Amino acid sequence: MELEAYWGIGPKTREALESSIGTEAAIGAIESGDVRTLTEAGVDRSRVTRVLRHAHSAEGMALLATRDARLVYKGLLETIASHAVSEAAADRLRTLTPLIDRGEMNTRLDAVERGQSGWDALDDDARVAVLDAFERYDDAPDGRLAAVETAVELADIGVSSAVFDPIDDLDTEALADAAVAFDALGEDRIDRGADEELDRLRDAREAVDRRASNADAVLEELRSGGVEDTAAFREGLVELLREETTIDASRVRSAMAQDAVDATGFVSETLRSLRTELDESIDRRAEQVRAQLELAIDAAGEDVDRAGPAVTTVARELSLGRFAAAYDLERPAYVDGEGLAVVGARNLSMLDGGAEIQPITYAIGDHGIDAPVGERVTVLTGANSGGKTTLLETLCEIAILAHMGLPVAADAAELSTLDRLVFHRRHASFNAGVLESTLQSVVPPLVSGDRTLMLVDEFEAITEPGRAADLLGGLVRLTITEGAIGTFVTHLANDLEPLPQTARIDGIFAKGLTDDLELEVDYQPRFGAVGRSTPEFIVSRLVANADDRAEEAGFRTLAEAVDTEVVQRTLSDAAWTALASDE
Repeated sequence: MELEAYWGIGPKTREALESSIGTEAAIGAIESGDVRTLTEAGVDRSRVTRVLRHAHSAEGMALLATRDARLVYKGLLETIASHAVSEAAADRLRTLTPLIDRGEMNTRLDAVERGQSGWDALDDDARVAVLDAFERYDDAPDGRLAAVETAVELADIGVSSAVFDPIDDLDTEALADAAVAFDALGEDRIDRGADEELDRLRDAREAVDRRASNADAVLEELRSGGVEDTAAFREGLVELLREETTIDASRVRSAMAQDAVDATGFVSETLRSLRTELDESIDRRAEQVRAQLELAIDAAGEDVDRAGPAVTTVARELSLGRFAAAYDLERPAYVDGEGLAVVGARNLSMLDGGAEIQPITYAIGDHGIDAPVGERVTVLTGANSGGKTTLLETLCEIAILAHMGLPVAADAAELSTLDRLVFHRRHASFNAGVLESTLQSVVPPLVSGDRTLMLVDEFEAITEPGRAADLLGGLVRLTITEGAIGTFVTHLANDLEPLPQTARIDGIFAKGLTDDLELEVDYQPRFGAVGRSTPEFIVSRLVANADDRAEEAGFRTLAEAVDTEVVQRTLSDAAWTALASDE
């Protein structure tokens, strides 16, 4: 297979990979999802993740039919990756994609459950030990050695949980010896500490080298020691080297020059000969040590190669388990028919921001929860700042997570599998270009997909209200005709009637103002009711917060336009609530 056959790889990326690691290694890295190898080969990390997503699940990525759906997906990936136990795991989590096979979704959910059970089984000290082990794995320059060492460390933590089964299947005692051997062998030479005798010989050679670099100083040192004849001179050199090294006297004597013409030549030739003997001894010893180390690696057998995949699997499942545990996520149920239903749903992006969440129950199409059933399309109405867009985003998050084979932020969720997800947020621009681009974004996937979920926000923001109602009504009918399901947010519900029989209007209602004059909303939609806008509450707040009498008078004029009595009652209720609170 050619590299350019992969989505996102053009001539420049191909050349970078071929020149760095070669075609075969690059293809292997893509097929195995090896982010680290591809980035170290010089490819930008964001490009690597995009290439891998499409390489592993092009059909799954096609689910994300609009830009807004893809933005929600990317946000979810970053949230998931933030709970990874290692940077390497985070890289791989960013390549997770929606799946198209229900069996694969359930298999991944099983893995998440293993990960969460494993993470929950760790006490605080064990969690720290696991995270430290994976941190060292990230920092290690040699990935193969790092995988072996990490496998041994994880085994030493000694937690009994299914998520660690890939580690338990390895002979970690043999791997521990192999790790020592790998570390000792280094890249080009046997490292210090691997063998005492080898270290002793190397130290001796270094001492001889220091002396050989200045033979005149050796000669002067011997003469200053009172050497008077040749025999004493020879023994003086022996004693000098024995004081600085562990070289046997016999070895020094056997290396002594026989034909030197003067004392300086004698010292230089002797040290040079001694170094040659030491080099030969070092080479012989290194061969023996290398053979022993390689035997330790061979003893670990295929487990050396299996350690990398095992560590990767454990890291991925533990990371997903941490993510699920952090948000108290639940496994979704995949059902036949066409529907999406949630109980106690929460918005992950709001949870990340620390917002106080009101869990929501909502349903479209066929399902088994306690909510209206059968309507393929809902029209969601209600107060400004009432959470309608947030509900759409929550449904989008749940649909994407479920299709990725991941648990969702809800007490319970049921959904049918999709092949297109159309999520379109409200746009503030008001021009023909936005209208055209919006229709181009939402209609083609609706008519091309067999099972489509439509989540569309406020068409009235892209064209004049009357025409927007006509377009939205047409889109509702088209959704039903195409056999899709969906939720459409609008303030124009009354202009859409009569809706098709398989459509339903739901509403979100404001309850009033808090004692701080903040809008209080019941975010749980009321099924079958048109939500009311809340200008009287907004005007009430403006009246109460006016800076001077002229400003207050201006806002009271607006109050007359909406409903003076309601505004006055709202202000009275807020004041009474504040007084009661103070008392």
